[in-house]
Amino acid sequence: MTEQLKQLEEMPDDWQRALAVVAHPDDLEYGCAAAIAGWTDAGREVTYVLASRGEAGIDGLEPAKCGPLREQEQRASAAVVGVSAVEFLDHKDGVIEYGTGLRRDIAAAIRRYRPELVITLNHRDTWGGVIWNTPDHRAVGRATLDAAGDAGNRWIFPELIEQGLEPWNGVRWVAVAGSTSPTHAVDATAGLERSVDSLMEHRTYIEGLTDEEPETYCRTFLTANAERAAARFGGRPAVAFELFPR
Repeated sequence: MTEQLKQLEEMPDDWQRALAVVAHPDDLEYGCAAAIAGWTDAGREVTYVLASRGEAGIDGLEPAKCGPLREQEQRASAAVVGVSAVEFLDHKDGVIEYGTGLRRDIAAAIRRYRPELVITLNHRDTWGGVIWNTPDHRAVGRATLDAAGDAGNRWIFPELIEQGLEPWNGVRWVAVAGSTSPTHAVDATAGLERSVDSLMEHRTYIEGLTDEEPETYCRTFLTANAERAAARFGGRPAVAFELFPR
């Protein structure tokens, strides 16, 4: 069996709390909202942490106005898929740097929310070897993978303990959405329609991105992704992840 045809495994479901860490508003909606909708339907807790407010993401809108608007759209988008807790770390959009400061902020969030599953977005240089990935995605994805370990080590960032954030070594997996080397998947059937609605909440961003009608754009993009994963998931529309156990 070729690597391209190798079937994706079911994502683990023996967990209760997940933390999704990405760079910008809309990253999760493009990447994995259908899976998150299914998880919250099943009674699981999912929290969003965003490194920035996406304030540099719309060319025709200055950052001081763009940031609050995109935060508002992100909170509405999260609510569509059953997520009420959304935190922003206030790193500057477009110039997020990988380093100990970013790792510390994400490790602190992991200690606050104590997830068993951590979710992030493609941390590699490209999307499929074709499109260059952004510095923010690479930095946040990589820092999240590292912070999952940092969160459990009391001797890394000891100042977090002084802030009342005790080590949390309970992260069992880090799942990377948007990976070109996925290993696992979640059935997107039940959550796909809400994932479209969730992405559509980012209307200001989408209208600045494309002249296509927003619902058509969102539905076409997300359906195509789910159908692409279906070829490796028993024909079921799916959200694919590269899963790193810890």
